[in-house]
Amino acid sequence: PAPPPPPPEPGDKPAQSYIALISTAILSSPDKKLLLSDIYQWIMDNYPYFKNKEKSWRNSVRHNLSLNECFVKAGRSDNGKGHFWAIHPANLEDFAKGDYHRRRARR
Repeated sequence: PAPPPPPPEPGDKPAQSYIALISTAILSSPDKKLLLSDIYQWIMDNYPYFKNKEKSWRNSVRHNLSLNECFVKAGRSDNGKGHFWAIHPANLEDFAKGDYHRRRARR
């Protein structure tokens, strides 16, 4: 597997794409699925750059989740507010190795 990138300096914007950030967040969870709010929280916890930023980066996260076939909804949350997001099985192996190149999910 590819070694993880070095952590950025607190004020630096991460070099990773939003696909990489979202995927790493999802893969770090025990069930390999997260609610949108948990994805936001993971990104802010691991990349302080986003803590003090305007919330516009959240639009980019939502955009990437909804428009990239590599992310799929994985059921509703227990309280019915929102869906879990997971990585499409066709992309799981590549993403787990750190290969986030965009490719159409093989359905």
